[in-house]
Amino acid sequence: MSDERDISRRGIMLVLSSPSGAGKTTLTRNLLEQEENVALSISVTTRARRGSEIDGVHYRFMSKREFEGLRDSNQLLEWAEVHGNYYGTPREPVEQSLLAGRDVLFDIDWQGTQQLYEKMRDDVVSVFVLPPSADELKARLERRAEDSREIISRRLRNAIEEISHWREYDYILVNRDLDKSFMRLRAILTAERLKRVKMLDLESFADRLLDDLRKLEP
Repeated sequence: MSDERDISRRGIMLVLSSPSGAGKTTLTRNLLEQEENVALSISVTTRARRGSEIDGVHYRFMSKREFEGLRDSNQLLEWAEVHGNYYGTPREPVEQSLLAGRDVLFDIDWQGTQQLYEKMRDDVVSVFVLPPSADELKARLERRAEDSREIISRRLRNAIEEISHWREYDYILVNRDLDKSFMRLRAILTAERLKRVKMLDLESFADRLLDDLRKLEP
């Protein structure tokens, strides 16, 4: 009798990057709400916890010495220093999720993506989200009504550097329509899940199937 167990697979490291205002945060939130087998990677940081933040949910907060210990022992997949504080992605929980067939979502910039490429390129599926135009990007930032004119100008300047790295990504989404972009993002995830290299025991399954078919021969 053939084995009808589901074919297991290794999880995917799904990276989303974009300039501020392109829609990445909304796409990330929607994906986490609608895809049961996707978990957001929780970063570690040395900055102080804000009042609304929960340790282990928004970040894992730690001392600079603890962070440097993880970094120096190669236990971080990527890390960066921002405004005097360290941020990074611990390797162990990501590896555990991948082995369990669970996909891990990363909301990081192009520099963090390059570090993930160096460490675990075969597991990474990267998506860069582009705005439909420069004018629309500026309008979206202004519609937020959250940032000063100076901060908006800085975000637009940063967008030049960030967008210049779009060719380094596996997929590009031009976010003209949020619903359509989200549909395409889910299609990317579905296609990558189905790739043979992600199915851990596909070879043994196919061998068993061939053996069973041969037994059916007259």
